[in-house]
Amino acid sequence: MDKIATIGLDIAKQVFQVHGADAQGVTLFNRKLRRSEVLPFFEKLSPCIVAMEACGSAHHWAREIGALGHEARILPAQYVAPFVTRGKTDAGDAIAITQAMKRPDIRSVPMKTAAQQAATMVLHTRTFFVRQRVNAVNALRGYMAEFGLVANRGIAHFGKLVAALPKRGDARIPPAARLMLDEILAEIETLTLRIQRIDDQIAAHAKQDQDIRRLTAIPGIGTLTASAIQAHVPDPGCFKSARHFSAWLGLTPKQNSSGEKLRSGSISRMGNAELRSLLYIGAMGVLTAARRFGTRSGWLRRLMVRRPLRVAAVALAHKTARVVWALLTKGGSYHAPAELVES
Repeated sequence: MDKIATIGLDIAKQVFQVHGADAQGVTLFNRKLRRSEVLPFFEKLSPCIVAMEACGSAHHWAREIGALGHEARILPAQYVAPFVTRGKTDAGDAIAITQAMKRPDIRSVPMKTAAQQAATMVLHTRTFFVRQRVNAVNALRGYMAEFGLVANRGIAHFGKLVAALPKRGDARIPPAARLMLDEILAEIETLTLRIQRIDDQIAAHAKQDQDIRRLTAIPGIGTLTASAIQAHVPDPGCFKSARHFSAWLGLTPKQNSSGEKLRSGSISRMGNAELRSLLYIGAMGVLTAARRFGTRSGWLRRLMVRRPLRVAAVALAHKTARVVWALLTKGGSYHAPAELVES
């Protein structure tokens, strides 16, 4: 056991697979462990490098194994997959993790603390409730349309949709249908209260956090976006540059180049979809305001003239991401460019 240099750990719910190798990469063992046997197994080993694929419980196991003196690494699952040979098995996955870990060009995922995971859970729970509310509103709209009751789409027009609903006992809606509509309405109200409680919690935390206050000074970034950036990017310094950060978000174009022919396609949409969506929505808000009230930014005016709205929004989101990285890594506060300052 003293010769073990690296271990590939394939995480599961109950049955784990561990592959151990020495410094030369020679396999020393490849065995299964029950969930209750994992920590006692690593307690007996001398400190070594333990790698695992990024998944729901990876950060938990990385913290537990790291506390035993080992160096825990979390690898992106899409980078481990090419090393799997001859079909997918737990033993093959563990070997693939060990081999991928030795590649210097494969970066590991930063390990999150329990507090950081709790912050992301707040945001994910809010997203979950918002999606449930959207489903409920769509169901309400569809059922009401069957009885000729319609209103404009969007959560902003939900009040008009409720106002279009006649009083109880109206002959246009059968009693059984009215009961179901009332149940959906009650569910929407419950979800709205839950979302509001989470928003209040996020806002209270934002008032006490200096980084979030600095981020919200950037056009197109609100409290929710700033909180999401802080939760999902605890260490922005792990990115070499602002472009690396934007590429991680999936806001840079895909490359299909060969020789001297450089071809750029649509954005890659890799990385964190939630952050990318929030930055895009914020950029759309900035562009909408610029269309209505104008803007003193010459760059933004030229962009809006030569590019469609959605393409311009992606470009603005890319620029905003670069500003975010610079602000978080270099410190200071956001100041509008000179051309944006009112005279």
